[in-house]
Amino acid sequence: MTQVVHPARALWWLFEPVHALTYFSPEARAAYEAAGLRGYWRGYFGGRSAPLGTVDAAPVVAAFFNFAPQMVERALPEVWNRATPEQALQARVEGATAALQRVLVDVKPDLIDRSVELLERAVDGLDCCGRVLAAANADLPRPRTRLARLWQATTVLREHRGDGHVAALVSEGLDGCEALVLRCALDTRREILQPHRGWTDAEWDAATERLIDRHWLAPDGSLTADGRRRHVALEAATDLAAARVWTHFHRAELDDLATTLRPIATACRADLPPTTPIGLPSAA
Repeated sequence: MTQVVHPARALWWLFEPVHALTYFSPEARAAYEAAGLRGYWRGYFGGRSAPLGTVDAAPVVAAFFNFAPQMVERALPEVWNRATPEQALQARVEGATAALQRVLVDVKPDLIDRSVELLERAVDGLDCCGRVLAAANADLPRPRTRLARLWQATTVLREHRGDGHVAALVSEGLDGCEALVLRCALDTRREILQPHRGWTDAEWDAATERLIDRHWLAPDGSLTADGRRRHVALEAATDLAAARVWTHFHRAELDDLATTLRPIATACRADLPPTTPIGLPSAA
């Protein structure tokens, strides 16, 4: 039986891989290092939080949600002694653009141009109230080049959806570590997520126990029927929070965006690791 997918989720599957190149491409890593952000996590925290300005760790712990506070505190505010937010922003767009130049070499420019046109129209129609990361990224000057504009538009939309997802998690009374434990009960290995988010074994096991006590998980760590039902509701809330902007598009325009984005997403997804800790949908 064919699974019905919410349009907001279907489009996320297509624009998320474009944004995700900034976390895994050698071009992005090289650009951050050239800006003084040596070490993967300095580039990650510096680049992703740079739209917020020279923030300390606390706002980033809140906005990024599922990172252990101590992991964020190792990077911030120390990274601002190495590069200003403006330098980090320049590095991230240069790295992303260089990666896209390589990855999309066989994609027709007119498909990219049409994708940019529709994605930027969506960005212009976003309501970012309550969405701090989306608002900060949407407030950045629009780049001049085609590929930089493509990456920035997907980034704003991605952070907008992410902000809504965090709100859905909070409304369910979940904390950052619990959200990761839940994800591992669904489809991801603990050894993939835990070290990339900085939680200790004691913190992870305590989060597991809390989910068992709340009947999200069975004693063996698997999802209960109630946990699965509540997770489905959580994902539906995420889709609903991301859906409003797309109601301003005609169905033909949404189909057009999906058609133009698909070869772009396919090329970007092929350049990413098969398993990632960022919630990226599988290649299938």
